Amino acid sequence: MTRNGIFSLAGRTALVAGASRGIGLAIAQGLARAGAHTLLGARGVEALERESAALREEGFEAQPVTLDLADADSVRAAIEAHPGIDILVNVAGINHRKRFEDYTRREYDRILDTNLHGIVQLTQLAGKGMIERGRGGKIIFIGSMTSLLGLPYVSVYGITKSALAGLTRVLAAEWGPHNIQVNCIAPGMILTDLNRAMWQSERMREWFQGVAANPSLGSPADVAPLAVFLAGRGADYITGQVIAVDGGYSTTARWPFEP
Repeated sequence: MTRNGIFSLAGRTALVAGASRGIGLAIAQGLARAGAHTLLGARGVEALERESAALREEGFEAQPVTLDLADADSVRAAIEAHPGIDILVNVAGINHRKRFEDYTRREYDRILDTNLHGIVQLTQLAGKGMIERGRGGKIIFIGSMTSLLGLPYVSVYGITKSALAGLTRVLAAEWGPHNIQVNCIAPGMILTDLNRAMWQSERMREWFQGVAANPSLGSPADVAPLAVFLAGRGADYITGQVIAVDGGYSTTARWPFEP
């Protein structure tokens, strides 16, 4: 990808929260290859160091950042150590799939601390820095299909992802005068380590064949290009949007009829 065109991120610093694997890693790789100095943040330092080193070997700028979104001190320390963030991508998230009535308070708190409270704190601190520097910025939340519609057995996860969609719209309005664009990507059926076991079911795969224009499962590489675009100058007039990357799942349906 060119480093000096409309899609270049040269001269920008990006922090990806949740960059050790899956969608977060794919986004971090995309940002670095577009020219951004990319901070890969997560709890798994060993994986971060390995992936950062691989990007540097390719000639790009990348470094690991220890970041635990469930730990307020960790979030604060990460921002204090890297105060010049121009692009923030909030990917980190956990999930427990079970019936709503069976969630324990401990599970509820853990999901909200990681998927929402920590992201809110990180966004507050990074956004404050963007406002103070006066250079504008880009904030990208990674939501999910539950940011747009209801799916069973992911109720607490859905609470957090719906909240991120709402926060996207509010911050877009509030921080727009500071030239900060805020958007949310809602990935659909993306195969990752977090859901691989679920998609081993033949019944799940058969079901998916009939519910989207593209009946194939997506990959993190299908999500990353949109994040890279939203992080750059080409998306300066796009804000407050929740954009699905889902093969048409949220907007289409297929049936066996043929004329």
